[in-house]
Amino acid sequence: MTDRYHRSRELFARARQVIPGGIYGHAAPATTVPGGTPFFAQAGHGCRYRDVDGHEYIDLMCGYGPMLLGYHHPEVEEAVATARARGAAFNHPTELTVTLAETLVRRIDFADWAVFAKNGSDLTTWAVQVAREATGRRKVVKVAGAYHGSHAWCSPGHGGLLPEDRQHVLELPWNDVAALESLAATHGADLATVVLTPFHHPAHGDSVLPSPEFVAAVEALRKRHGCLLVLDDVRCFPRLHLGGSHRAYGWQPDLAIYCKAIGNGHPLAACVGRGDWQVPASRVFLTGSYWHDPAPLAAALKVLEISDREDIPARLEATGRRLVEGLLALGKQQGLALEASGPFALPYVRVGNDPGFQRTQDLCVAAAAEGVFLHPHHNWFMSLAHTNAEIDEALTRLGRAVAQVSAQGS
Repeated sequence: MTDRYHRSRELFARARQVIPGGIYGHAAPATTVPGGTPFFAQAGHGCRYRDVDGHEYIDLMCGYGPMLLGYHHPEVEEAVATARARGAAFNHPTELTVTLAETLVRRIDFADWAVFAKNGSDLTTWAVQVAREATGRRKVVKVAGAYHGSHAWCSPGHGGLLPEDRQHVLELPWNDVAALESLAATHGADLATVVLTPFHHPAHGDSVLPSPEFVAAVEALRKRHGCLLVLDDVRCFPRLHLGGSHRAYGWQPDLAIYCKAIGNGHPLAACVGRGDWQVPASRVFLTGSYWHDPAPLAAALKVLEISDREDIPARLEATGRRLVEGLLALGKQQGLALEASGPFALPYVRVGNDPGFQRTQDLCVAAAAEGVFLHPHHNWFMSLAHTNAEIDEALTRLGRAVAQVSAQGS
């Protein structure tokens, strides 16, 4: 690591002594560009954050998605402070739990009930259990390369797993209708659920929208075999549609999970479901000592209120388009072929003809040195805090990064 990240390097050395891997999970340095980007953050406001070495970045990752409105949004923080002043982990839920459940049921067209937890992984796994309880079946279909959390049935890792953990998990390629029908023909009588994201956003790969044929095939499978569709909307909601991302693409879920942006950084996840599955859901144990903490619930209520007021999907589509089209134009001007994929609210841009992602990594390192934080292998995120002026500033900075990578050659 260069001297630019001297303090990050010191902290990481300390962390490795007392934390497995030093930094684990998606925040681990190995998931971005080790040595080329910071390891530790210090503070954030709006669409910018500062690392421990004092460098400020226009953040196009938004904390990997949670910062829908920007860091330290005043209305959200005021709602949180008001709730926190009353207390934290009580013996019982507060009225906020009921109010947020009612709010989601009104908002989500298919939802008749809601439950809450602290992260998406908990509730995707719980939803799979609900599907098994509701159907009395075992098999789970998921897309290869899709991320649904860290539990054994879906973890992208390898340590500590047993073959039995994934014995009943079946995978298929995204948008592959023939593969879906083949799995249904073989396992339909034992198929509990299909678990999908609204669009495919794999790590180390381009984002891919669902084809109408794939959406229709999943719905036909759901009706023909009586299995449940679990929509993992953790990453997307409410950036694509205020009523849930299923409405952007035509999915008909039985259960859907929301997290990340729902609390603007305050830890909360929600699962909503159809009335048919409320009784089976009540039989699947779900709890956590902090899951009824009122402050994140208050944050979510305020986030949903602001999302409606500001028409979040339209705002993020517009600023994301400004960013992506501006960046592609910079690549064309500088002779660096760039490719974009995914919806503008959750865009991904990489260097073309770069199968090893080396030049894309170089671009992200150069961008960080110019004060813009990107990710080379993961989709990016837009927030309400990204104004046109700040997107234009980011593009000015990215122009210098693009020129540097172009000058380096292939």
